[in-house]
Amino acid sequence: MKLVVNNSDIRIDKYLSENTSYSREFIVKMIKDGYVLVNQKSPKPSYKVKIDDIIEIDESYQIEDDIIPSNIPLNIVYEDDYLMVIDKPSGLVVHPGAGNHNNTLVNGLKYYTDELSDIGGSERVGIVHRLDKDTSGLMMVAKTNEVHALLALDFKNKRIHREYIALLIGNFPGESAFIDAPIGRSKKNFNKMEVTKDGKSARTHLKVLKRYKDYTLVSLVLETGRTHQIRVHLAYIGYPIYNDPVYQNKKTTEFGQFLHSHYLEFTHPITHKKMTFESHLPKPFQDFLDSLD
Repeated sequence: MKLVVNNSDIRIDKYLSENTSYSREFIVKMIKDGYVLVNQKSPKPSYKVKIDDIIEIDESYQIEDDIIPSNIPLNIVYEDDYLMVIDKPSGLVVHPGAGNHNNTLVNGLKYYTDELSDIGGSERVGIVHRLDKDTSGLMMVAKTNEVHALLALDFKNKRIHREYIALLIGNFPGESAFIDAPIGRSKKNFNKMEVTKDGKSARTHLKVLKRYKDYTLVSLVLETGRTHQIRVHLAYIGYPIYNDPVYQNKKTTEFGQFLHSHYLEFTHPITHKKMTFESHLPKPFQDFLDSLD
C-alpha cells in the first residue's frame, strides 16, 4: 500500500490510523518491525508527517497470534460468508486488554471460527467497532479484510445507523436534545473520559421514550463514536445513566449501566442489501422498568 501525505505535523501512527483500516496499536508494531517506510526510510512512531511524504506499507505483516480461543457462548443474530451481527451481553469485554486476556468476545469468536478479519491486529480480529464491557446489544463482526475495510469506511462516512436505549437518573426536561461537547481522556483518572475543551468533537442526539417518577427512558443516536461518549455526555448534562459504575456516584450492581444497543441498520458491503436488526432489552434492564411501572 502506498499513500501520499496530504496533511502535516501529525504523528505517523495517528495519521495512518485515521487514513487506513489498521488500528493505531497495530501500526506502531508495523513501524517498529520495519514494515512502514517514509520516503524509503524507516520512521519512528513519533515521526510527524509532512505534505507529499510517500508512505509505503508492507501489508504482509503478521503478528504471532497468542490469543487463546475460549468456548464463550455467542448470540449470533445473523451470519453469512462476509460478516456477523452479534447481540453482546452486558459484562462481556469485546477484546483482550490489561488484566483480561482470555475471557473476551474475541476469544469466543476465535473459538467459533477462523474466518475473521485481522487488519485491526491479532487482539481485535473481526472487530470493526466496539461496545463497552457493560453495554449490551448489537454489534458487527467482519469475516474478511475486504469487508472490514468497507464497513470501517461506512462508519467513517456515517452510513451505518445505530440507536441505543438508556435509562437516565432524573426527569429529563423536554422531549429531545442535541449534545455537542468535545470528549477527551480525564486528566485525573486515566480510566475515565470527560468533556474538555481540547477533546475530540462529540455529538449525541437524544429523544425521550417514556417518563417514570425518578427516571427517564431515552433513545440515543451518535454522530460520532468517542470512547464512553453516551455515558460521558449524559453525566455531563446532569442525567447520568442508571447503574453506571463509573459516571454516577451511587451504588451499582454487577449488571452495570442500563445502556443497550437495540437497533442496527446498514447496507451490506457485498450484496448491497439493506440490513436491519433489533434487539430486546436484557432481562435485568426490562425487569427494572417493569418494577417502575
